[in-house]
Amino acid sequence: MQRRWLRVGIVLPLLLLALAVPLAGDAPAAWASGPVLDREFVTSDGVRLHYLEAGPSRGHTIVFIPGWTMPAWIWAAQIKAFSQSYHVIAFDPRGQGDSEAPARGYDPARRAQDIAELIANLTPVPVVVVAWSLGVLDTLAYVHANGDSLLAGLVLVDNSVGEEPPPAPLPPPRHPAPRLSYPEAMRRFVQGLFVRSPGEAYVERLTQASLRTPQAAARLLRSYPLPRSYWREAVYATDRPVLYVVRPRWAAQAANLARNRPGTESAIFTSAGHALFVDEPARFNALLASFLRRRVWP
Repeated sequence: MQRRWLRVGIVLPLLLLALAVPLAGDAPAAWASGPVLDREFVTSDGVRLHYLEAGPSRGHTIVFIPGWTMPAWIWAAQIKAFSQSYHVIAFDPRGQGDSEAPARGYDPARRAQDIAELIANLTPVPVVVVAWSLGVLDTLAYVHANGDSLLAGLVLVDNSVGEEPPPAPLPPPRHPAPRLSYPEAMRRFVQGLFVRSPGEAYVERLTQASLRTPQAAARLLRSYPLPRSYWREAVYATDRPVLYVVRPRWAAQAANLARNRPGTESAIFTSAGHALFVDEPARFNALLASFLRRRVWP
Protein backbone atom coordinates (compact mmCIF):
# COMPACT_ATOMS: atom_id res chain seq x y z
CA MET A 1 0.00 0.00 0.00
CA GLN A 2 1.38 3.35 -1.00
CA ARG A 3 1.84 5.97 1.66
CA ARG A 4 -0.96 8.53 1.38
CA TRP A 5 -1.08 11.44 3.82
CA LEU A 6 -4.32 13.40 3.88
CA ARG A 7 -2.92 16.08 6.15
CA VAL A 8 0.10 16.74 8.29
CA GLY A 9 -0.09 19.20 11.16
CA ILE A 10 2.60 20.18 13.64
CA VAL A 11 1.08 20.41 17.10
CA LEU A 12 3.26 22.64 19.23
CA PRO A 13 3.46 22.05 22.98
CA LEU A 14 1.57 25.25 23.78
CA LEU A 15 -1.23 24.25 21.42
CA LEU A 16 -1.38 20.81 22.99
CA LEU A 17 -1.93 22.41 26.37
CA ALA A 18 -4.58 24.68 24.92
CA LEU A 19 -6.34 21.61 23.47
CA ALA A 20 -6.30 20.15 26.99
CA VAL A 21 -4.29 17.02 26.43
CA PRO A 22 -1.99 17.29 29.46
CA LEU A 23 -0.03 14.59 31.13
CA ALA A 24 -1.92 13.55 34.22
CA GLY A 25 0.06 14.62 37.24
CA ASP A 26 2.77 16.41 35.25
CA ALA A 27 3.68 20.06 35.42
CA PRO A 28 3.03 21.92 32.13
CA ALA A 29 5.71 20.73 29.74
CA ALA A 30 6.29 19.76 26.13
CA TRP A 31 4.83 16.43 25.12
CA ALA A 32 8.03 15.36 23.43
CA SER A 33 11.59 16.38 22.68
CA GLY A 34 10.29 17.77 19.38
CA PRO A 35 6.91 18.39 17.74
CA VAL A 36 4.07 15.90 17.86
CA LEU A 37 2.66 15.39 14.38
CA ASP A 38 -0.86 14.52 13.30
CA ARG A 39 -0.75 11.84 10.59
CA GLU A 40 -3.47 10.09 8.61
CA PHE A 41 -3.77 7.31 6.07
CA VAL A 42 -6.63 5.67 4.21
CA THR A 43 -7.21 1.97 4.72
CA SER A 44 -7.84 -0.58 1.99
CA ASP A 45 -11.58 -0.34 2.75
CA GLY A 46 -11.56 3.46 2.44
CA VAL A 47 -11.51 4.58 6.08
CA ARG A 48 -9.42 7.54 7.27
CA LEU A 49 -7.34 6.62 10.30
CA HIS A 50 -5.31 9.00 12.44
CA TYR A 51 -2.18 8.64 14.53
CA LEU A 52 0.33 10.79 16.39
CA GLU A 53 4.02 10.73 15.53
CA ALA A 54 6.95 12.06 17.55
CA GLY A 55 10.66 11.54 18.02
CA PRO A 56 13.50 10.93 15.57
CA SER A 57 12.18 9.48 12.31
CA ARG A 58 15.18 7.15 12.00
CA GLY A 59 14.97 5.88 15.56
CA HIS A 60 13.59 2.47 16.44
CA THR A 61 9.80 2.56 16.18
CA ILE A 62 7.37 1.99 19.07
CA VAL A 63 3.65 1.78 18.23
CA PHE A 64 1.18 2.44 21.07
CA ILE A 65 -2.36 1.09 20.67
CA PRO A 66 -5.06 2.17 23.15
CA GLY A 67 -7.97 0.25 24.60
CA TRP A 68 -11.72 0.24 24.07
CA THR A 69 -12.98 3.66 22.86
CA MET A 70 -9.79 5.38 24.07
CA PRO A 71 -7.83 8.00 22.06
CA ALA A 72 -4.15 7.86 21.11
CA TRP A 73 -3.30 10.73 23.46
CA ILE A 74 -3.96 8.61 26.55
CA TRP A 75 -0.34 7.50 25.98
CA ALA A 76 0.85 11.09 26.54
CA ALA A 77 3.31 10.22 29.32
CA GLN A 78 4.86 7.55 27.12
CA ILE A 79 5.02 9.82 24.08
CA LYS A 80 6.84 12.37 26.19
CA ALA A 81 9.32 9.89 27.65
CA PHE A 82 10.14 7.73 24.66
CA SER A 83 10.15 10.29 21.86
CA GLN A 84 13.44 11.57 23.23
CA SER A 85 15.17 8.46 21.86
CA TYR A 86 12.65 6.51 19.78
CA HIS A 87 10.35 7.03 16.82
CA VAL A 88 6.96 6.99 18.59
CA ILE A 89 3.57 6.29 17.04
CA ALA A 90 0.27 6.46 18.97
CA PHE A 91 -2.67 5.07 17.02
CA ASP A 92 -6.36 6.01 16.97
CA PRO A 93 -8.12 2.77 15.88
CA ARG A 94 -11.18 3.11 13.69
CA GLY A 95 -14.06 4.68 15.54
CA GLN A 96 -11.76 6.12 18.19
CA GLY A 97 -10.01 9.44 18.80
CA ASP A 98 -9.55 11.46 15.62
CA SER A 99 -10.06 8.51 13.28
CA GLU A 100 -13.14 8.10 11.15
CA ALA A 101 -16.05 6.14 12.65
CA PRO A 102 -17.54 4.11 9.80
CA ALA A 103 -20.51 1.81 10.17
CA ARG A 104 -18.36 -1.28 9.59
CA GLY A 105 -15.11 -2.91 10.57
CA TYR A 106 -15.50 -3.39 14.34
CA ASP A 107 -14.28 -6.97 14.36
CA PRO A 108 -10.84 -8.42 15.12
CA ALA A 109 -10.03 -9.32 11.52
CA ARG A 110 -10.56 -5.79 10.24
CA ARG A 111 -8.94 -4.14 13.25
CA ALA A 112 -5.93 -6.42 12.73
CA GLN A 113 -5.78 -5.36 9.10
CA ASP A 114 -5.85 -1.71 10.18
CA ILE A 115 -2.78 -2.34 12.35
CA ALA A 116 -1.09 -4.12 9.45
CA GLU A 117 -1.72 -1.17 7.15
CA LEU A 118 -0.52 1.28 9.80
CA ILE A 119 2.75 -0.62 10.22
CA ALA A 120 3.12 -0.86 6.44
CA ASN A 121 3.21 2.97 6.39
CA LEU A 122 6.02 3.16 8.95
CA THR A 123 9.79 3.20 8.79
CA PRO A 124 11.93 1.89 10.20
CA VAL A 125 10.68 -1.61 10.88
CA PRO A 126 10.51 -3.95 12.71
CA VAL A 127 8.49 -2.20 15.40
CA VAL A 128 7.62 -2.85 19.02
CA VAL A 129 3.85 -2.77 19.60
CA VAL A 130 2.66 -1.66 23.04
CA ALA A 131 -1.03 -2.55 23.31
CA TRP A 132 -3.48 -2.03 26.15
CA SER A 133 -6.81 -3.69 26.95
CA LEU A 134 -8.80 -4.23 23.72
CA GLY A 135 -5.63 -3.23 21.87
CA VAL A 136 -4.07 -6.48 23.17
CA LEU A 137 -6.71 -8.53 21.35
CA ASP A 138 -6.42 -6.45 18.17
CA THR A 139 -2.65 -6.88 18.23
CA LEU A 140 -2.86 -10.64 18.77
CA ALA A 141 -5.34 -10.81 15.88
CA TYR A 142 -2.70 -8.98 13.81
CA VAL A 143 -0.09 -11.61 14.77
CA HIS A 144 -2.53 -14.39 13.94
CA ALA A 145 -3.16 -13.00 10.46
CA ASN A 146 0.21 -11.49 9.56
CA GLY A 147 2.89 -13.23 11.58
CA ASP A 148 5.73 -11.37 13.26
CA SER A 149 8.11 -10.43 10.44
CA LEU A 150 7.55 -6.70 11.07
CA LEU A 151 7.63 -7.00 14.87
CA ALA A 152 10.65 -6.61 17.12
CA GLY A 153 8.68 -7.26 20.33
CA LEU A 154 5.30 -7.07 22.03
CA VAL A 155 4.22 -5.33 25.23
CA LEU A 156 0.75 -6.51 26.25
CA VAL A 157 -0.96 -4.47 28.95
CA ASP A 158 -3.78 -5.57 31.29
CA ASN A 159 -5.88 -7.98 29.33
CA SER A 160 -6.17 -11.74 29.05
CA VAL A 161 -4.03 -13.45 26.43
CA GLY A 162 -6.01 -16.69 26.56
CA GLU A 163 -3.46 -18.39 28.82
CA GLU A 164 -4.60 -20.57 31.68
CA PRO A 165 -6.32 -20.07 34.01
CA PRO A 166 -9.33 -18.11 32.80
CA PRO A 167 -9.89 -15.03 34.94
CA ALA A 168 -12.36 -15.42 37.75
CA PRO A 169 -15.65 -13.73 36.91
CA LEU A 170 -16.20 -10.41 38.58
CA PRO A 171 -18.70 -10.58 41.47
CA PRO A 172 -22.18 -9.28 40.66
CA PRO A 173 -23.06 -5.89 42.09
CA ARG A 174 -24.79 -5.98 45.45
CA HIS A 175 -27.46 -3.65 44.15
CA PRO A 176 -28.63 -3.49 40.51
CA ALA A 177 -27.24 -0.42 38.80
CA PRO A 178 -29.76 2.02 37.36
CA ARG A 179 -30.08 2.07 33.60
CA LEU A 180 -27.67 4.75 32.42
CA SER A 181 -27.47 6.81 29.27
CA TYR A 182 -24.50 6.11 27.03
CA PRO A 183 -22.71 9.34 28.06
CA GLU A 184 -23.18 8.64 31.77
CA ALA A 185 -22.14 5.00 31.41
CA MET A 186 -19.03 6.09 29.56
CA ARG A 187 -18.19 8.65 32.20
CA ARG A 188 -18.39 6.00 34.92
CA PHE A 189 -16.21 3.70 32.83
CA VAL A 190 -13.56 6.41 32.45
CA GLN A 191 -13.63 7.22 36.17
CA GLY A 192 -13.09 3.55 36.91
CA LEU A 193 -9.87 3.36 34.88
CA PHE A 194 -7.82 4.99 37.63
CA VAL A 195 -6.92 4.42 41.26
CA ARG A 196 -5.26 7.84 41.45
CA SER A 197 -7.59 10.46 40.05
CA PRO A 198 -5.97 12.34 37.17
CA GLY A 199 -8.28 15.29 37.88
CA GLU A 200 -11.82 16.19 36.93
CA ALA A 201 -10.77 18.07 33.78
CA TYR A 202 -8.79 15.08 32.52
CA VAL A 203 -11.68 12.67 33.22
CA GLU A 204 -14.10 14.94 31.39
CA ARG A 205 -11.75 15.29 28.42
CA LEU A 206 -11.23 11.56 28.21
CA THR A 207 -14.96 10.92 28.52
CA GLN A 208 -15.69 13.25 25.63
CA ALA A 209 -12.99 11.56 23.56
CA SER A 210 -14.45 8.11 24.30
CA LEU A 211 -17.92 9.27 23.28
CA ARG A 212 -16.63 9.77 19.74
CA THR A 213 -17.02 6.00 19.39
CA PRO A 214 -20.62 5.37 18.28
CA GLN A 215 -22.62 3.32 20.76
CA ALA A 216 -23.28 0.55 18.24
CA ALA A 217 -19.56 0.29 17.49
CA ALA A 218 -18.67 0.25 21.18
CA ARG A 219 -21.06 -2.66 21.69
CA LEU A 220 -19.50 -4.65 18.83
CA LEU A 221 -16.01 -4.04 20.17
CA ARG A 222 -16.96 -5.62 23.50
CA SER A 223 -18.21 -8.88 21.95
CA TYR A 224 -15.46 -10.42 19.83
CA PRO A 225 -16.81 -13.87 18.81
CA LEU A 226 -13.58 -15.85 19.21
CA PRO A 227 -12.50 -18.54 21.72
CA ARG A 228 -9.78 -17.92 24.30
CA SER A 229 -7.53 -20.34 22.46
CA TYR A 230 -7.33 -17.92 19.50
CA TRP A 231 -5.43 -15.34 21.56
CA ARG A 232 -3.18 -17.91 23.21
CA GLU A 233 -2.22 -19.38 19.83
CA ALA A 234 -1.09 -15.94 18.66
CA VAL A 235 1.16 -15.38 21.69
CA TYR A 236 2.80 -18.77 21.27
CA ALA A 237 3.11 -18.39 17.49
CA THR A 238 5.77 -15.68 17.78
CA ASP A 239 9.26 -16.01 19.19
CA ARG A 240 9.65 -12.26 19.63
CA PRO A 241 10.27 -11.04 23.19
CA VAL A 242 7.06 -10.33 25.11
CA LEU A 243 6.50 -8.14 28.16
CA TYR A 244 3.17 -8.82 29.88
CA VAL A 245 2.16 -6.04 32.29
CA VAL A 246 -1.02 -6.64 34.28
CA ARG A 247 -2.90 -6.18 37.52
CA PRO A 248 -3.46 -9.08 39.94
CA ARG A 249 -6.54 -10.31 38.03
CA TRP A 250 -4.21 -11.63 35.33
CA ALA A 251 -1.30 -12.60 37.61
CA ALA A 252 -1.82 -16.35 37.22
CA GLN A 253 -1.86 -16.01 33.44
CA ALA A 254 1.33 -13.94 33.64
CA ALA A 255 3.06 -16.61 35.73
CA ASN A 256 2.08 -19.42 33.36
CA LEU A 257 3.02 -17.41 30.27
CA ALA A 258 6.44 -16.58 31.70
CA ARG A 259 6.93 -20.21 32.75
CA ASN A 260 5.79 -21.85 29.50
CA ARG A 261 6.84 -19.40 26.81
CA PRO A 262 10.54 -18.59 26.43
CA GLY A 263 11.26 -14.92 25.95
CA THR A 264 8.40 -13.70 28.16
CA GLU A 265 8.75 -11.26 31.02
CA SER A 266 5.93 -10.11 33.26
CA ALA A 267 5.20 -7.43 35.83
CA ILE A 268 2.25 -7.06 38.22
CA PHE A 269 0.87 -3.64 39.21
CA THR A 270 -0.91 -4.18 42.51
CA SER A 271 -1.81 -0.56 43.26
CA ALA A 272 -2.94 0.79 39.90
CA GLY A 273 -6.15 0.92 37.93
CA HIS A 274 -6.79 -0.54 34.49
CA ALA A 275 -5.01 2.45 32.91
CA LEU A 276 -1.92 1.51 34.89
CA PHE A 277 0.47 3.41 32.61
CA VAL A 278 -1.43 6.60 33.53
CA ASP A 279 -1.72 5.76 37.24
CA GLU A 280 1.97 4.80 37.55
CA PRO A 281 3.74 6.25 34.50
CA ALA A 282 7.23 6.32 36.04
CA ARG A 283 7.20 2.61 36.88
CA PHE A 284 5.63 1.63 33.57
CA ASN A 285 8.08 3.72 31.56
CA ALA A 286 11.04 2.29 33.46
CA LEU A 287 9.84 -1.28 32.77
CA LEU A 288 9.36 -0.54 29.10
CA ALA A 289 12.72 1.24 28.76
CA SER A 290 14.52 -1.65 30.41
CA PHE A 291 12.74 -4.22 28.23
CA LEU A 292 13.66 -2.33 25.07
CA ARG A 293 17.30 -1.95 26.07
CA ARG A 294 17.83 -5.51 27.31
CA ARG A 295 15.59 -7.65 25.14
CA VAL A 296 14.73 -5.82 21.94
CA TRP A 297 17.35 -3.30 20.88
CA PRO A 298 20.39 -3.88 23.13
